[in-house]
Amino acid sequence: MKLVKKNGAVDAAVAGGLLGRSISRRRFLQGSGLAAGGAVALGLLPTTLVRRANAADTRTPIDRNSEITRVKTVCTHCSVGCGVIAEVQNGVWVGQEPNFDSPINLGSHCAKGAALRNHGMSTKRTKYPLKKVAGEWQRISWEQAIDEIGDQLLRIRGESGQDAVWFAGSSKASNEGAYLQRKFAAFWGSNNCDHQARICHSTTVAGVANTWGYGAQTNSYNDILNSKCIIMCGSNAAEAHPVAMQMILRSKEQGAKMVVMDPRFTRTAAHADYYVRMRSGTDVALIFGILWHVLENGWEDREYLAQRVFGFDRVRPEVAKWTPDEVERVTGVPGGQLLEVARIMAENRPGTFVWCMGGTQHTIGSNYVRAYNILQLALGNIGVSGGGANIFRGHDNVQGATDVGPNPDNLPGYYPIAEAGWRHWTSVWDVDYDWLAARFDQREYDDGRGTMIKPMNMPGITVSRWIDGVLEDGANITQSSPLRAVMFWGHGPNSQTRGPEMKAAFEKLDLLVVIDPYPTVSAVLHDRPDNTYLLPAATQFETSGSATASNRSLQWREKVIEPLFEHKPDHEIAYLLARKLGFADEMFKNIEVRGTEPVVEDVLREINRGAWSIGYTGQSPERLKEHMAHQGHFDVRTLKASGGPLDGETYGLPWPCYGTPEMKHPGTHVLYDTSKHVLEGGGCFRANFGTEYEGENILAEGSYPLGSEIEDGYPQFNSELLKQLGWWDELTAEEQSAAEGKAWTTDNSGGIIRVAMAHGCMPFGNAKARAFVWNFPDPVPLHREPLYTPRYDLVGDYPTYEDRKAFFRLPTRWASVQATDYSGDFPLVHTSGRLVEYEGAGEETRSNPWLAELQQHMFVEINPTDANNAGIRDGQDVWLEGPEGGRIRIKAQVTQRVAAGTVFTPFHFGGHFQGEDLLPKYPEGSAPYTRGESTNTATTYGYDAVTMMQETKTTLCRVVAA
Repeated sequence: MKLVKKNGAVDAAVAGGLLGRSISRRRFLQGSGLAAGGAVALGLLPTTLVRRANAADTRTPIDRNSEITRVKTVCTHCSVGCGVIAEVQNGVWVGQEPNFDSPINLGSHCAKGAALRNHGMSTKRTKYPLKKVAGEWQRISWEQAIDEIGDQLLRIRGESGQDAVWFAGSSKASNEGAYLQRKFAAFWGSNNCDHQARICHSTTVAGVANTWGYGAQTNSYNDILNSKCIIMCGSNAAEAHPVAMQMILRSKEQGAKMVVMDPRFTRTAAHADYYVRMRSGTDVALIFGILWHVLENGWEDREYLAQRVFGFDRVRPEVAKWTPDEVERVTGVPGGQLLEVARIMAENRPGTFVWCMGGTQHTIGSNYVRAYNILQLALGNIGVSGGGANIFRGHDNVQGATDVGPNPDNLPGYYPIAEAGWRHWTSVWDVDYDWLAARFDQREYDDGRGTMIKPMNMPGITVSRWIDGVLEDGANITQSSPLRAVMFWGHGPNSQTRGPEMKAAFEKLDLLVVIDPYPTVSAVLHDRPDNTYLLPAATQFETSGSATASNRSLQWREKVIEPLFEHKPDHEIAYLLARKLGFADEMFKNIEVRGTEPVVEDVLREINRGAWSIGYTGQSPERLKEHMAHQGHFDVRTLKASGGPLDGETYGLPWPCYGTPEMKHPGTHVLYDTSKHVLEGGGCFRANFGTEYEGENILAEGSYPLGSEIEDGYPQFNSELLKQLGWWDELTAEEQSAAEGKAWTTDNSGGIIRVAMAHGCMPFGNAKARAFVWNFPDPVPLHREPLYTPRYDLVGDYPTYEDRKAFFRLPTRWASVQATDYSGDFPLVHTSGRLVEYEGAGEETRSNPWLAELQQHMFVEINPTDANNAGIRDGQDVWLEGPEGGRIRIKAQVTQRVAAGTVFTPFHFGGHFQGEDLLPKYPEGSAPYTRGESTNTATTYGYDAVTMMQETKTTLCRVVAA
């Protein structure tokens, strides 16, 4: 449609047509896109037609000349942690600016960050509590919602036990909100809780923590400025982490080499000095193929390996199998290409290794991660500035929620769900251990390996498998009952695999509760007529609290606006539910509650009192707020403050920030860095696995942090070690009383930590990293073919695992799935990933008109060869069909970004299901502007053997014309 100007204005008739329902829409509004109407259509008009509209308000006069308040907050999308300045007038968020003082984003934004204000002010949100009655949404009060939900939960508990209820917490909650979600599950009496990190980076956490001690990014986005080589494998930062990409490109401008390894030629790959395209699902073969060249040429750091790495000689025989010919047979990458990658890495140290979900979401994702780690250890790239494992995470607080939030297999701070871990946290919570233990199911269950165990000490059902917790025969589930009630507390289910089975699971539940700023796909995927509730949670702009970026820095968000409509923050919802269920007095014993809202700062202080194990103890609310107030004092390259009140501190006090806040530990920019004193952020590898294995020493040899009084390896500190060293008397009398018989992780006085660090020692000991992880199914990482592989001829050489009877309480299949060859009928590898416009499950970003117009259609990238063979043209509607029966109707994008034999889909879409638009199922006015099929309707079964990570990067499909 063409707009014709007359005397500088748009013809009135044309303008009238533009706003009418018969509008001939621009291409980006076609299909399932933006609804035509005033607010959205105005975006098509020239700015000369846009005028300020002053609606009459007979209740409260508005002072349009009132002062604009500038509030610092942090973007709620990806994990980079970009600073934003919100401009607020008369309580309304009227504008925003990027935060130029933030050393993380330096005043830059991606598309999502630039559109942030609309998320805070969106009218597409769930505005007030709703329940389904005879298939229709009805508005109810908060009091009615809490009473009815509480009554049903208590009824189910009485009939089927505590574990018949399952909670999904959120990686988009603040640290304080996520912590209370885990605490809520504990006081309910169950480990049946989880959050998005399970299907994001759980394989990273397990693989990294079991290699060198902590399951987190070792360096930072900023530290990439110190790198001479940047390896990116399964990471498309240009779209997934655009602001982090600026550090990568700056480093590249300084001369760093950039290598991208990915099955798809991404926007990130377009910037690479060297690009490697491998078959999806073959990362172990790829990495060991590189390491083969490193070892053949003697490029490994032998001194580093001798001093700081255990078991590397046990890895060498496996690496020796990955000759250039075998690597090419399995991965499709010519051996000469990997020789060049090895040469680049060897000649340009320090080098950093970046990975994302392209490397984690696999049935052997833990093996992938450990292969990356081993390559970096071989080159001496861990524990050095410019090196490291730079693990770019997803949601804004996925790191923090993993650290202190709702995990089914550990407590906040990664304390074990064994008695010692529970006793530690009950002491922090000031509740009786026996009282809490009595709230759990007291029966014992076979863990599948002949050990009888109580549910309090048994990992709960994961978010990746909750559907099996509902649908599986109860006799096969290692708990009292299948799941009967599910609470999604900030989780979009379209990010999970096996969509058709998920729909069936939703419909089998007795009770479904969705707590979220948006209705999410949870509200519409199913055909439930009743016992379904939507509770309107506040966004992070309507409350305050801390969030942990991927680099481990904590940032404090101030409240920007009061909650819109009837929204309540997560911590208040936790209190209301706990009060109804009868345990609020115990759960909030040491947290002030004003009215019905707990004080957020008190929640963080409680975290500080208990999370000694990972150093979440030094970041008091006061220290974090001071960092936000002086952001401009921190150096971009080092994140270190120069001068001023925070001189020498690292921005955001990245954990571990050991000891009490009064100790003023500066935070740790680079983990395991022996070139610094421990009180200046230095460290070593953690002694988390004992002192020897089969008679071999696993403590460091001749390697120690700068200034350490113990110039060799040593175990973790406890009261006995302090006494042996003659340092016990350096504790105060009060500290001695608290520390007696305790380890550094359970000494709530912090005295053991204080004294150890005063002598230049890390409280967690000084050990070697483990190249050989004896407690994993594959102690040395092995390549195993995907369950749904296009190369069935390789299954005999590289088979998957045998099935297990009980794994996170559920039977899990591997070999029985791989026993069938599906590649004949489903010849295309199906992989998925992100778009720059959308985040996660996409509900909030697809509800933002400024983002929704940028990508209107769910699509599949397909190579011209495959498209021509199937008779498919660019832009055509197609069906993508998976081998388990799921199918999605989407647009074809014919492109050479993907190789022949591989297709790619984004995973942010929802609101359609197997060709049906679910618009009528949304509460009125809440449907996202852009809806589409979820790629996970067509994905398949498959889970990591360590973490239950889902497989979303390598399955099979076929694409046919619709």
